[in-house]
Parts: sequence; structure tokens; C-alpha cells
Amino acid sequence: MAPHEELKTELREAFDRTLNSGWYILGNEVKQFEQEFADYCQAKHCVGVGNGLEALHLILRAYGIGEGDEVIVPSNTYIATWLAVNYAGATPVPVEPDERTYNIDPLLIEAAITKQTKAIIAVHLYGQPADMDAINTIARKHNLKVIEDAAQAHGARYKGRRTGSLGDAAGFSFYPGKNLGALGDGGAVTTNDTDLANKIRVLGNYGSRVKYHNEVKGFNSRLDELQAAFLREKLKPLDAWNERRAKIAKQYLDCLSDKSLNLPYVPDWCDPAWHVFVIRHPYRDRLQRTLGDAGIGTLVHYPIPPHLQMAYQDNGWTKGSFPIAEQMANELLSLPMGPHINAWQIDQVCKILTKAL
Repeated sequence: MAPHEELKTELREAFDRTLNSGWYILGNEVKQFEQEFADYCQAKHCVGVGNGLEALHLILRAYGIGEGDEVIVPSNTYIATWLAVNYAGATPVPVEPDERTYNIDPLLIEAAITKQTKAIIAVHLYGQPADMDAINTIARKHNLKVIEDAAQAHGARYKGRRTGSLGDAAGFSFYPGKNLGALGDGGAVTTNDTDLANKIRVLGNYGSRVKYHNEVKGFNSRLDELQAAFLREKLKPLDAWNERRAKIAKQYLDCLSDKSLNLPYVPDWCDPAWHVFVIRHPYRDRLQRTLGDAGIGTLVHYPIPPHLQMAYQDNGWTKGSFPIAEQMANELLSLPMGPHINAWQIDQVCKILTKAL
């Protein structure tokens, strides 16, 4: 991968540093990364965990959200957002997205709130922050927790503030394909809530603060020492890499602005991380085939909404239950995006796409 080629020396030094330390679980690399990432996100605390799904799950557990409780989630998201709620023993309650931003629509949230509702998970889908002021206002009115699913939004800003500090807590994924990706699985929780951070540390370490003394029934969910070392090196150029992504996004927007495509809508208050660049078209599959025939790889994020997955067939949802999410699943297409794609490559994508329309 191009990012790893750019940082080849730094990553090898990080590997050697970790290997030579002789400490491979919850050592200095994790401690340093947690502080650096907390500072980056403008949050008081960062707790490294095993992956992004576990980050969300542990936040819910630490807040005591479980059986009999409901958590509002977007209908249009990766299934991990929903699974975290189920792992905690609670029930996900889907709310449809805003058709312009693809993020959860704040205008629809209150109608989904019941006496059992305990939290709202706001996903910053595709790297664009959800409308957090509106969501936080609703949450305060109903005494709900607000959890950011920031798995795709490393470095994004909402009204000048970083994702990861916009709600009560945030869950991050460091899956290799993320803007800040490890060389394996990894995740983190950021929060300004000291009590929550302490609880998550205990829960993620077998329910233990002191070895062999287990306070609660915990889990094994710890950020690997080696992955933390790699992430420390990759955090340094993250803003520069996100700036490259923003330039690519601008080139796409300029080249495709007069075409019959729905392009990303970016509110004035939003500074996306541009994890992916998503277009929308009713003949998405034909466009994808044409680009593929030209050797241009694309992806669909995501072809099956969570409510239509086999994993949720026992909930009774069918086609038509969440029509906006379903339509997006049929029409959205992610074009090539990354900090190491050049202007010529983007121009070729635009030319082939234009011919296909």
C-alpha cells in the first residue's frame, strides 16, 4: 500500500522499537498513542480497544445500557453500529437518513424515542460529521447519551471541532483501510468523561485493574502494542493526508458538477475527512460495470442495509421498512479515493464516468 511505502522507514523503526522493548500488551506505545490521539481529537481521554465494534459495545456497557433498553441508530450504516447495540443486550431502533448528507436525520429522531430509549448513536458516515448540535439538543431534552460512531471520520471537523469530542463518547476503528489505519485490527474510545474512560479500561481488560483481581465480568479488548506503535507514526501525517483527500474530492466535484449525478452535499459547518467519495445514480450498477471494464475499481457502501441482512431477519423488517436506506443501497457508488491517488487518475475516472452517463 502506498501509505506504508511513504512511511516505510518510520514503520520499521516502530516495529523494532516495540520488539526491542520486550513489552507487547498495554505498554508504553499504547499509553503514548492514547495521549496523542486524545489530544488530536480534542478529548480528555482515549482508551485503546480491540476494534471499532468493541469500542461502541464497551461504551454502551460502561453506561449500563443493556437488556430492555433501546438505542437509536441510523438505518443507513455499516452493520457494526447495530451489532454493538445487540452485543450490549439492547435493541437497535433505526431512523432514516437525511437524503442530502446520508447521515441520520435529526428531524426524525424524536418520533423514535420511547421510555426505553437510552442513547443515540450518530454515525459520521463516509467521513462527514452528522449534525451533532441538533442531535445533542434532542438528547439533552430526553436525557439520552450521545455516542459518535467515528469509524470513518478520523480528523473530520464539525463547526471547527474534531469528531471524537462531539458527544458523550466516540468509538473509532483503525481497520487498515481507514484514514488512520493500523496494520491489523484496532480501535479506541475517546471521551471527556473520566468515569466512563476508567470503566472501559476495566471492562476491556477482563474486568480488572490489578492483575488477577476481577471487579466485573469483563472482556479481552485491548489495542495491541505493536499496532499502537504503527498508529503513532501514521497519526503524524494524518492531517496532510486528509488535505490530499479534500483536493481529490474538489477535483471530483468540479469535474462532475454538470453531470446527471447526485454528488456529496457538504454543509458549510462541515469539514469532512473524505473517507470515501460517494456518488448517487439510479443506474449505479451499469456505471460500476463500465468503470470496472476500464480497470477502475469501485465499491458499494453498503449494498444491503442492516434491516435486510439475514442477521436481522427475526426482527420482522422487510423490503420497504426503511425505503430511504434501501434506495441508497441501490444507488450509491464509491469512487476511488485516497491520499496517494493523483490528479491524472481522478481525471481518467471522470472521463470514463462522463462517457457512461
